[in-house]
Amino acid sequence: MRVWGTIDDFDFAFDDGEEEMGIAFKKSADSDESSSFRTSDSDEIGGTESQDLGENGAPMIHEGNPDPKPNEAQRQERDFRKKLNQEAREAVSQSLHKGVKLIVHRPEFTPEQKQEYSVISQELMPIVREIARKTLPLLEHDEAAEFARNHLYGTKFQVESVAYRDYRYFAKKRPPTDSPSLVVGLRIDESASMSAFGRLAAAKRAAVAVYEFCQLCRIPVLIYGDTADASRLEQMSIYAYTDYEKADPNDRFKLMGLRPRSNNRDGMVLRIMAQRLAASPQRTKLLISMSDGQPKAMDDYTGSTAAQDMHETIAEYERKGVTWLAAAIGQDKEVISQLYGKERFLDMTNLHELPGKLVRIISRYL
Repeated sequence: MRVWGTIDDFDFAFDDGEEEMGIAFKKSADSDESSSFRTSDSDEIGGTESQDLGENGAPMIHEGNPDPKPNEAQRQERDFRKKLNQEAREAVSQSLHKGVKLIVHRPEFTPEQKQEYSVISQELMPIVREIARKTLPLLEHDEAAEFARNHLYGTKFQVESVAYRDYRYFAKKRPPTDSPSLVVGLRIDESASMSAFGRLAAAKRAAVAVYEFCQLCRIPVLIYGDTADASRLEQMSIYAYTDYEKADPNDRFKLMGLRPRSNNRDGMVLRIMAQRLAASPQRTKLLISMSDGQPKAMDDYTGSTAAQDMHETIAEYERKGVTWLAAAIGQDKEVISQLYGKERFLDMTNLHELPGKLVRIISRYL
């Protein structure tokens, strides 16, 4: 038996930072045929040797247990998850949430969730496509705010360029970009109270509608869910279902993982999402919070403490260009209106109309 090296760069099911010793068994020259470790039966990292011989008489190597997800894709996903966790902790490092134990998750999806998505999307897509059909012509005629200078012809004469005598005296408007200058963040409260009266089912449908509309209109979108107090070691849980920085067509199926969980620490997740949007290059940064009630989490994150935190977060990121909307889907709509302000409040208590109304509101910001 020979033992050597460490495996540093492979990303299997191990936690970040762990290393596994690599052990390989190789048949020695003096071993007999009855050895329990036969070369033809042992799994090597690169493949397995068989008794089949190639044209030059050398043993043929067969692929052994190929990984269904390439290691490079796993590594990229792991690195992105680390990045989200690091940025989230930095975003709250100067707030009252500084000491809260936080984990940002990147959920997977199951075949059952994929089927569930198919059922929901078949119902909603006619509405979403109709709204997008009316919106897309507006995007095509979107006027740019800047002029490209020093052209031989254009719509604006530049007097100051005449001195150069190169005949490039004109400026013309830059063409509209392929994507609208809007980024959308949708936060969905996954507290336990969302299980009542079909609220979370309505939130799922709204998430599907927002996601598909943004895909049709090429709008970058974040859709995060959150809960608090899952355990002593995970006081805040954020679920990054879709993220424009690492977009994947399969993200849509992950939205079916939305479910009622525990408490809610609204100010923390909103600060984290607002920071992401504030750093984006789009001119309009729209953040929508969908919730059924007021914040409540351990220890004593409720009442005036939570309200003050919310007010400070909203005011800080409005100064950084973030536009806030609060979609109230429960009976605490008066409390939500006070937390966010009447000018940012949306009454969405008619859950059947929620997906269409939310998409139409987003379309107005294009």
